[in-house]
Amino acid sequence: MKAKADLITQIARDYYLAQLTLGQISQKYQISRYLITKYLKQAREQGIVQINIQAPIARNWTLESKISHKFALDNVFIIKDADCLGDSQQNLLTFAAETIQTQIAACHVVTMTWGETVAQVISKFQTHVQEDLLFIPLMGQSLKSESFAGATPLSQKAAAKYHSSYYTLPAPLYLLNDTTRQQLALEPALHAPLAALNQAEFLFTGLGTAASFHNVPLWQQHQREIFPDVDFQQVAGLLFGRPYDSQGHILNKQHDKAFGASIDQIQHIPQRLAIVQSKFKVNALLGALRGHLLTEVIMTEAVAQRVLAVG
Repeated sequence: MKAKADLITQIARDYYLAQLTLGQISQKYQISRYLITKYLKQAREQGIVQINIQAPIARNWTLESKISHKFALDNVFIIKDADCLGDSQQNLLTFAAETIQTQIAACHVVTMTWGETVAQVISKFQTHVQEDLLFIPLMGQSLKSESFAGATPLSQKAAAKYHSSYYTLPAPLYLLNDTTRQQLALEPALHAPLAALNQAEFLFTGLGTAASFHNVPLWQQHQREIFPDVDFQQVAGLLFGRPYDSQGHILNKQHDKAFGASIDQIQHIPQRLAIVQSKFKVNALLGALRGHLLTEVIMTEAVAQRVLAVG
């Protein structure tokens, strides 16, 4: 029975994900087209294959045009608010997953940051087969406990959705000792992922604030060492592990303790997309937009309205 169930699963994967024809599947497994059709029906009946048809998520085209023009963005996606806050957030995450997967389809090297928003988006990815794809974390690990993301690296979770390859960066996000940080980057085990970041075509990320930085006790305890000479009263937000002000100027360029992609490397990634769910991140978003740290944004209607009102 297990052998038959495995065969049905493999046939379903070949048909729905790899998009092989009935003829190709018949030749691969040396079985008739009739039997393949029967197995595909059983796969649906047994819940091995589940098909969902969803109506398009509504967008506010007027606000998209205004914000795109104001901040010279490549793409802006503004999801109309639902009656329930929870529904608005789920619509945003679902739309973000679909949009990001559309972008990924044309890529070979994709990188991402960390955090709950990124983890939630990846969890909504549909399964595809894109074996020539590589996922890499942009930076070292945040080491944040009790995270939605869990212990599995997000690059690994994303790669599992594509049956593709991935790298990890097994190092902390912040390394205080300059010599240690520089020497670690020369380790053979980290050469491949760090070099591959130079080939990244697409980056997706959440958006951080001073409050989110202070939510990590270890970071808060060592704030002055991580960000020497940075006045947190001037911090509008954090992106890629770096603080920036209301005009998008990176505040720690001279004393960058972050391990992973440099600011110059990040700025050379052609597509840099952020997902913003909360109205409390409007100031952080405005700073990132003014500083051209992003090329694309997905946000809720409520966030967009605040951006235009404040900005």
